[in-house]
Amino acid sequence: MRRRLAVWLCLGALAAPAGSGADPLRIFAAASLAEPFRALEAAWHGPPLQLQLAASSTLAVQILEGAPADVIATADQPTMQRLVDAARVEAPQRFARNRLVIAVEHGNPKQVARLADLAREDLLVVLAAPEVPAGRYARQMLDGAGVRLAPRSLEESVKAVLNKVVLGEADAGIVYASDVRSAGERVQAVEVPEAAGVDVSYWIAVLRASQAGAAARDFVTLVLSRTGHDALVKAGFSPP
Repeated sequence: MRRRLAVWLCLGALAAPAGSGADPLRIFAAASLAEPFRALEAAWHGPPLQLQLAASSTLAVQILEGAPADVIATADQPTMQRLVDAARVEAPQRFARNRLVIAVEHGNPKQVARLADLAREDLLVVLAAPEVPAGRYARQMLDGAGVRLAPRSLEESVKAVLNKVVLGEADAGIVYASDVRSAGERVQAVEVPEAAGVDVSYWIAVLRASQAGAAARDFVTLVLSRTGHDALVKAGFSPP
């Protein structure tokens, strides 16, 4: 564990802005939040932000193993609850919602029209791993619809699923609507009615061990503000 933490700390140090003077505010955020959180940097007037993006489950493990962080934003409530139960965070707040879609190549050459199509033998489908919120949400949706499939791979984050489709290494993958929007014209979304039954919600909290508590709470306030709302909606998220 010490070796993994030491490596992580080195990587985190490399990500800090050079010559910034002030210690960076360390924001751990679900990979799907990359676009809106980067957009919020322009409206932020506190210390420089150091954004650590990964699957929510990965970030939670890092924090539980002792990785220093000031704020964490997860793509689901159960992952945040693990940190609440371990007394690592202050009271979490829900700040956004999302929805699942099927990402396919632009033009939809394989003619994927519904969730059940993902079980076709001629399709290469990828999902996020089950411990990742996007993977858990996808399985919930598939199980609820009675769709059984054998994914080509189980990826470490929802962005990794999207990249497989973008690169042509998969015909389809279940991702968030915001992910497809961030990819531009490289992929397109197939909307599925079954997604309405899956509550994809995002939660944010300040770490109890943060040495920058006031700045961390200011960042959470920014995310919850009209400015944060607008950045999230522009990126394809919905209000909480």
